[in-house]
Amino acid sequence: MASSESDSEAEFNEESNSDDSDSVMSDFFLEDMPSLLEQHKELYDVQSCGDFSEVVNSEDGSSAACKENSKMPEDNCSSQDPKLRKSQIFLDNLSLHVFASLSKAKYSSILNDFVESEFFVIDGDSLIIRCLCTPRPFLSFIYTVESFLNDFIQKGARFIIVFFKDVEQMYFSQPDLLFLRTMLIHHLERNTDIVLHTDFSNCLSPEWQIFIRENYPYFIILSDMGLTSIQTDYLNIFFSLSLSKKINVVLISGEESGILRIHAYHIQSMYEHRNFFLMHEKDFLHAWEAMLKHITKFQDQELYLYKHLKFNIRMILEEVCQAISLLKVLWPEGSDVRRAFCVLTCAVGMKIYKSMLEKAKATDETKGEQIEQRSEKDTVEELTMEEAADLCRIQCLSVAFLCNLPLSQRAQIRTIKSRWTREAFPFIKMLQRCDCLVLNYLNAANDWKLDFTYLPDLRDIFLWKNLVHYYESEYGAGLKLELGEGIKNDYQHLWNTATTIVGLWDLEDAFPVRNTSKCFLQQSEISVKECTDIPRSGLIPVKSDIVEDYAGAILKDLNFLSSKESAEMLFPKHKEFDELYHWHSGRPLTDDYDRTHCNFDIKSNDPYQRKQAQKLQSYYQLYGISLEGNKSHTVVNMEDMTKYTNATVKKPKKSQRSSKAEKITEDNKKRQKAKQEKKEYDQWHTLEKSIEKDIKTNFASGIKRFEKFLKTCQSNSVKFLAEMSGLNFCLEVWKEHCKSQAKEAKELNIAVQVMKRIHMILDKHQEFLQKTHLKTLARSLLCLGFGKLASSLNSQIQEFDNEKLAKYSVGIGAARFQLLYMGHYLFRDERTDPDPRVQHFIPDTWQRELLDVVDNNESAVIVAPTSSGKTYASYYCMEKILRKSNDGIVVYVSPTKALVNQVVATIHTRFSKNLPDGLAVCGVFTRDYRQDALNCQILVTVPQCLEILMLTPHRQAWVKRIKYVIFDEVHCLGGEIGADVWEHLLVMIRCPFLALSATISNPKHLTKWLQSVKNYWQETESTMDASTTSPARVTRCPRKLQNQHAEKKSYRVRLVLYGERYNDLEKYVCSLKDNDVLLDHYHPCAALTVKHIEKYGIPLDIAFSPRESIQLFDAMLTNWPEWPRAQELEPEEYICFKNNITIKKADARKYEQDLKEELSGWIALGQKDKLNHVLESLKPHPADSSEREKDMRFPLLVDKLNAMDKLPAIFFMFNIHSVENAALKIFLNLQKKNKQSREQSPNTEKEIQSLRNKLSKMKKKMKTIDSLDPKKQTASKVENVIATLTEYNALKKRLAKLTEVPPDCTYANERAVDEMTWRRLLFRLRYESKGPLLAMLAKRGIGHHHSSMSSKQRQFVEMLFRMGYIQVVTSTSTLALGINMPCKSVVFLEDSVYLDALNYRQMSGRAGRRGQDLIGNVFFYGIPLPKVQKLMKSNVPELKGQFPLSITLVLRLMLLAVKADDKADAKAKVLAVLNHSLLSFSQQRNKDMLKIYFIFSFQFLLKEGYLDQEGKPLGYAGLVSHLHYHEPSNFALVDFLTKGLLHKLCQPIVKGSPIFSEDVMEKLVLVLAHLFGRRHLPACYTKYKKTFSQSKVFLEDLPEEFAAAVKAYNSKVENNFGCFLLTAAKLADMEQEYHLPLSKLAFTGRTCEDSDLASHLIESTKRITAISPFACLSGVVDQDLFSIHNVNKAVLRTVGVGASNAPVIWIEKYDSIGRKMPLNAYALDFYKHGSLKALIEDNGLNRGDAYNILRDFSLTIKAIQVSLSELCEEENDNLVLAFKQLAENYKAKLDKV
Repeated sequence: MASSESDSEAEFNEESNSDDSDSVMSDFFLEDMPSLLEQHKELYDVQSCGDFSEVVNSEDGSSAACKENSKMPEDNCSSQDPKLRKSQIFLDNLSLHVFASLSKAKYSSILNDFVESEFFVIDGDSLIIRCLCTPRPFLSFIYTVESFLNDFIQKGARFIIVFFKDVEQMYFSQPDLLFLRTMLIHHLERNTDIVLHTDFSNCLSPEWQIFIRENYPYFIILSDMGLTSIQTDYLNIFFSLSLSKKINVVLISGEESGILRIHAYHIQSMYEHRNFFLMHEKDFLHAWEAMLKHITKFQDQELYLYKHLKFNIRMILEEVCQAISLLKVLWPEGSDVRRAFCVLTCAVGMKIYKSMLEKAKATDETKGEQIEQRSEKDTVEELTMEEAADLCRIQCLSVAFLCNLPLSQRAQIRTIKSRWTREAFPFIKMLQRCDCLVLNYLNAANDWKLDFTYLPDLRDIFLWKNLVHYYESEYGAGLKLELGEGIKNDYQHLWNTATTIVGLWDLEDAFPVRNTSKCFLQQSEISVKECTDIPRSGLIPVKSDIVEDYAGAILKDLNFLSSKESAEMLFPKHKEFDELYHWHSGRPLTDDYDRTHCNFDIKSNDPYQRKQAQKLQSYYQLYGISLEGNKSHTVVNMEDMTKYTNATVKKPKKSQRSSKAEKITEDNKKRQKAKQEKKEYDQWHTLEKSIEKDIKTNFASGIKRFEKFLKTCQSNSVKFLAEMSGLNFCLEVWKEHCKSQAKEAKELNIAVQVMKRIHMILDKHQEFLQKTHLKTLARSLLCLGFGKLASSLNSQIQEFDNEKLAKYSVGIGAARFQLLYMGHYLFRDERTDPDPRVQHFIPDTWQRELLDVVDNNESAVIVAPTSSGKTYASYYCMEKILRKSNDGIVVYVSPTKALVNQVVATIHTRFSKNLPDGLAVCGVFTRDYRQDALNCQILVTVPQCLEILMLTPHRQAWVKRIKYVIFDEVHCLGGEIGADVWEHLLVMIRCPFLALSATISNPKHLTKWLQSVKNYWQETESTMDASTTSPARVTRCPRKLQNQHAEKKSYRVRLVLYGERYNDLEKYVCSLKDNDVLLDHYHPCAALTVKHIEKYGIPLDIAFSPRESIQLFDAMLTNWPEWPRAQELEPEEYICFKNNITIKKADARKYEQDLKEELSGWIALGQKDKLNHVLESLKPHPADSSEREKDMRFPLLVDKLNAMDKLPAIFFMFNIHSVENAALKIFLNLQKKNKQSREQSPNTEKEIQSLRNKLSKMKKKMKTIDSLDPKKQTASKVENVIATLTEYNALKKRLAKLTEVPPDCTYANERAVDEMTWRRLLFRLRYESKGPLLAMLAKRGIGHHHSSMSSKQRQFVEMLFRMGYIQVVTSTSTLALGINMPCKSVVFLEDSVYLDALNYRQMSGRAGRRGQDLIGNVFFYGIPLPKVQKLMKSNVPELKGQFPLSITLVLRLMLLAVKADDKADAKAKVLAVLNHSLLSFSQQRNKDMLKIYFIFSFQFLLKEGYLDQEGKPLGYAGLVSHLHYHEPSNFALVDFLTKGLLHKLCQPIVKGSPIFSEDVMEKLVLVLAHLFGRRHLPACYTKYKKTFSQSKVFLEDLPEEFAAAVKAYNSKVENNFGCFLLTAAKLADMEQEYHLPLSKLAFTGRTCEDSDLASHLIESTKRITAISPFACLSGVVDQDLFSIHNVNKAVLRTVGVGASNAPVIWIEKYDSIGRKMPLNAYALDFYKHGSLKALIEDNGLNRGDAYNILRDFSLTIKAIQVSLSELCEEENDNLVLAFKQLAENYKAKLDKV
């Protein structure tokens, strides 16, 4: 039986009967992918997308089989097969499930942190779908694929590509795509280093599921649609399966790439995905089996051409094998694969075709009259053998051209826009069947090695058609051109070899190329784009010093317009509008500082203001105490200190008296010390017996009490006595314990305390030791079994009696014992010499270096772990400036408002200073509020607000007062949002700075860049000083100012690195077993693999605790007993440990380092297998359990940590809903336990109920008593009242006691917070919506923390947690960045794409409180082991430069330069920003590119009337710059304004009325929603049928006039950007442009000059100066760069810019496969219904994001309203009134949420 290719109405030959559809699918990847998608648009419909019986089995996609409601032949119809019908129903449901997941897709950066250990998976077939979106030949297609992959690699990504074997069957009816897929696979395998997996059968195979379980990719990149409906169904299965395995999915369509990041839609794996798969696991398998059976059932059957010529795949295989065997004989090894492929395809194709013709002829002769009947019926005539040979000759000739012409020439070949004729197409399709089989056999031929270098360039379809066109239309018309010797010989060789292989001697020779007149192309059209389409690129002359100084060298090479042309382009803008509507476009606007809400002023005359300010100050003090304790002190001015110092210097004669006074003071101190020592000795004498008793009865409690005494004791002599006594107590307890345990396991924590006491005595109290003490210590060591150590202390100590003392021995060596059990007690090498600059502690050496930096007025980049003490330098810097004068300013730049509040509270606690009226110590400036911002000495702000002050011309006097800037969390310089602002600030500041971070992987590079900036300022300031200190300008200044000028100024930038955490971190993985939580220790080496160590080494930030070092040694020795260095590294023999009583932390670190080096060295020794066994042996093996079980039993983990004394703890998750639910589950678990405890005593419950009833009744009496007048009552009445009150209070007290929460039913530490503090904190929550819930949770010691909470709510939780009251907090990443929330343990509860190396380090850094915890703990609960492995070995990302410029920034810089009072200072800052971006640091090409971008940005502002030729601001420059956050929408808004569109829209209900209709308001919101807060939805969103509850979801189109204005704006931007690209093209590295980006294959070569035909095919007028030569093969030319949609696929890649750098407003945005992406209508929907819940359910917004983006939209409306009101002199202007009404309405709706 024939296949559907011959039986159905969708046969190959049916295609030749359809108009112009024969070659659509054949060349669809060459010609028209969007039209193909349109043909398959029904695939998106939920009702039809699951119908895998609708198979596209024709190359043009026009067959009946792919049309809606079409059916396969009856025997194939799914309706007749119950299994198929059942599977179809399931696939329909699966489509709905997939859409539900897609509706929750989030558009975000998918490469948050990709380093060597992270990897993800790209589905190869999805990659093909993505890259088939535009017309292109094979080489251009490969270039697109490589560019896509290389972009990921350049951004640090690591990935694998998977091509499933079974999916290949889906391409059977599309041989061209099958060949393309095969070619891509072989090319990636042979010519790139990309890891490719082609051995998995399908995504449901057990092998694939094992692979993803063991490797756990970061995510899988998939397409949400296939080329056919059956492929879409398969992708839905893959999509659902991936999510069910806890692997996130990223959509390959809709991705956008920037300088540093790639953004795409990503879908988070959730519990419902896993649940859906578990419920339908069998349905998945059955559906796939049915699909696979359906697509493979026809492949072994015969195929037909022209309805009567038949062949099959087996026939082709046989011919291919035979042809290759013959070619091996004819050609040597190493032949070019292009030539071999061409010869074999033509030879096999012609032989099979001739065989089919002969068989058909024989059949027709036997059937007689049927020939005539067929001829009359068929309209398509098959090619004759000669015609087929002509087509093959031209193909051979095209390959000869391809091999002899370099890419530079091929790029200029003219473009032919024609399709194959219906007669030629079936033969070409048959050749495509041969293509794939030939390529597979060539690739698999191990006995014949070919050169596969040019595998991506096997055929050029445009070149082939060009030659066909020439021989059809031009050669026959008399244009006979020479081929050239090289091409001619190559072609002749190819053709002769082909005919020799197949033995077709009857065919003609290679020449003439055409022997028939048959047309193979439908229409011979040559597409030529005239160069006149390119807009004028001449520049308007400028006269700006900024432009000349920055880009003068570039300007010399550019073209300028004449004065007349410039005048035409500079026609005054906006003038007519201003005059008509009475607007003053040039009027200066207030800046963001003036518009920011000002908090209460404590020095105000208004009593209410003063009272509120006092409350705020009081709160800050409370908040600060939770951070710092009571450390407030008054700072004395430096002036006062100078006077005092001078006074003492002037009286040298009194030095003798001073010495006498000092002696008296010293004697007094000695007496005080002796008195204190006597007091403490008496205190110890009093407590000694009771402490001894406690230690012997309850060891843990007694030791805790003993340690508490030692901590408070100040006298070293008393401490020594106490330590000696404590040693004796502990030793006695140890002996008694050993006697009682006999042969049972001993509690070594007692022995640990014995050894700890010995350590303390030997290390801290050496000066008090006498022989008797040493003997005691030696006996103690002997008792523990450490005889050698004992004899080292006292040589008289004899070896112990084995029988007598062996029972007390710990059973292991001293070194091993200390490392295993005392690692957290090991002493660190801390300095003992105090630093006079520091009062409260003795700083380490690296901290002193920080203080030196501040003292020397230097700058520093400080990289040190969280909680290491790096922030102290910041406060020392503040203190220095405060002491110096009342004028200097320190600016503290914090990345978040939460951190701003924390720093402000700390400053209020630390510092106070008597200042003149009008000045304050500390000020705040954020976008929400400001207080004392410009009249303080310490300003705490966020980067955006400081940038406003730095770039505002009239704030420059204040800027000059800045003496230091402190950048906290400076790694935000590499962040996704606001990174450019951090960069601008670091470049613009002239004063020294401190840049703090715990997570920078390339600090040296950052420091070098910052040093180059400081070098610039040194040079610039010396020039400026020289100009200002000329003799003519020298004037006498006060001594105070002279002293300030004389102060040493340093331009040095130091790098201070400190990598040691004070506390070790130990990691655990958690699992469930038998209703218990198991905690398995996770050794850091368990995260490593042999391959990782071999390639990258052991990561620098992987650290071991001492016990982990011992575990590694034991594992190494176990797996290699003959290990040569085993004895050397044996703990007892190790050089740093041997005979060492007190092993120190530095010794343990040295041992750790030696073990790491030895472990890495095993690879060089050839012991990879043993190394692998070591790593495997250290891996934990947690019990497996379902996600649902883990979720339900999560509170058990909290109970376990509480029982193990591992609280307080922070539990991190990445979903706000999960955070709140987790906190509630913990609470409900405690409540349940409380209820169960009460149920155990039913009498108590009855008594409680009885007491409540009595109290309820007595409340009525109490109300009566309250109303009585005591003076009018009799004595008996008063007695009754007293009795009633007494009884009432007794009942309340009894009820409180009975209802008291048992200790095991709460985590709260009620002793940590007094009642007054608790009430003060609760009082702040009185108006908060979730205040009661937070209070209820806090009562049990539970809190939650996330970004959607108000600042009051978050601070409530933070303060109670720091004070120790709350012990359990569930949180998102809001607690990761700088917030001071130290804890004992950190728990990761939820996996997420956002859980990357950077977040992991920030979050885990919270664990281990210095001074409180000996060790930090990190727990992984529900995080897959492969993910844990990646987190632990990943490095944090490197800081790289963002694209630093924008048109609005250029405008703001010019405003600063022109309007600032100090022109030289402003100019220096502008040039600093322009010249010293991180992106261009040491990158000359980037520097030049940015200069050209600046020039064209300046030109755009000129043409639009925002600047004049001297760079002075014009028109609405102020309004545009004020809305700089919203570029490019700020330009469009001004366009709407000046064209009168907004006035036309904003018409009141009645003329002259200030009220506008809701229709006007909604239309105004519609317009603004198209400009501000734009969020696109995935393209697939619009194709699925779903009814939304309240929202419309998809934003309506802009009103026609507004849309026309946006298009006009976009056109101007595109023209300007296109000219920029043409100019920047000269910066491209053209050598690299002729190499494929990933495989680096070169397509260069000598120009072919002897071929007249080649010269004829090249268009002399074709302009491709800025186009990638690979893109030129598809016919792309320079003109195409003036359409922003073409930029990314066409521009020279080494220029370094793309469409994302053009400030266009996408009215209609399309994804990478040509589908429209709708805008989310959330802003308009909310205005209509006011429901936040609807936005979450319908619009797909995240709960945490929804309120914030609405608030931003509301603030934008308010900002526009204020700006418009300031620009318009008419108060009753309709537009001003309309925006005022809208701002009020929107805020009112938002306030109700």
